[in-house]
Amino acid sequence: MGKHAGFGILDRFVLRELAGSFLFGVTSFTMVFVAGDLLFQAANLIIEQGVSLGVVARLFIYRLPEVVILTLPMGSLLSSLLTFSRLSANSELVALKSAGIPFHRILRPVFLASILVSLAAMIGAETIVPFANRAAENLMKFEILREKPALLKEKVFLREEQDGMLKRVIYLGELKPQDGFMKDIIIQEFENGRLNRISLADEGVWAGGEWWIENGQVFEVTPAAKVQSLFRFERQRLHLNLSPVQIEQASRRPSEMSSVELLTQIALMEQQGQNLAPLKVMFHLRLALPWASVVLAVLGSSLGVRSTRSGPGIGFGLSVLIVFGYYVVMSFSRALGEAGYIPAFIAAWLPNGLFLLVGGYFARRANG
Repeated sequence: MGKHAGFGILDRFVLRELAGSFLFGVTSFTMVFVAGDLLFQAANLIIEQGVSLGVVARLFIYRLPEVVILTLPMGSLLSSLLTFSRLSANSELVALKSAGIPFHRILRPVFLASILVSLAAMIGAETIVPFANRAAENLMKFEILREKPALLKEKVFLREEQDGMLKRVIYLGELKPQDGFMKDIIIQEFENGRLNRISLADEGVWAGGEWWIENGQVFEVTPAAKVQSLFRFERQRLHLNLSPVQIEQASRRPSEMSSVELLTQIALMEQQGQNLAPLKVMFHLRLALPWASVVLAVLGSSLGVRSTRSGPGIGFGLSVLIVFGYYVVMSFSRALGEAGYIPAFIAAWLPNGLFLLVGGYFARRANG
């Protein structure tokens, strides 16, 4: 009973040590990202484009959630590294081991706390971040750019619903709003929630106030989910009551979708022969990146034991190097996945797997 209570006291002690460093880490890394990107963008908008401070402040707030979600794993790394470096420098780890408490048991509160951070990151990435990104995009379109729409948009999705049911999904590989031109078009039509027709076209043009798609083919999807070719066409009218600029305004980028919405789009496009590797990698990264908090927390704890003199400055510098290494591996793995050399799932989870192995190796050495 006393042993059980002692373990509870140990958990609370380690968590208290972690909390302050975690807040310091998230705040520090957020400030680095903000200073390196958001503040530069804000200054450019105010000075060169004459945008009001109030509008820039709103844009800053909308962009912040994505940055904070990105820095949560970094905060987990720094907090565990600093905490275990302190415990090691003060000989508290030696005292705990002398009392018969193994290192993996000391690591348990770190592991549990980082799981909570990962879950919070996943929830935030699915709810707050897509909403904030859409708000930031709309703010840029309607209050900052005004009559200056983007010259080119890629991977544009348009959804049409009727009576609460999905009626049609239009995917555009490319959209040039100013030229009234679209490319790589996929149109999926639904009846009572079931996909029943698919149309593919190479190009689309805006002419005479109407959209016309060219060089295409129409398929029927049977109730048994079999795809049968109906006919080919050279030119056909697309019934879409949106001008090029309105499409640009109404479209949603993958970064503005939740993972569920992104997965739905991927599933709908699965049979179309399109290159879905980039979207699949993006989907799996949505799941993998939040769990970097657990991986980096374990690695930081194990390295902290060996870095007995790591103050906040040294710890921050070491954390930056580790994070840099993690994102280099992630970028390389992502490129391989998007090019189709490795499966999307492996491309997204490979960095976590590699760094977890490294963390596990140092944890075993610390346990010895």
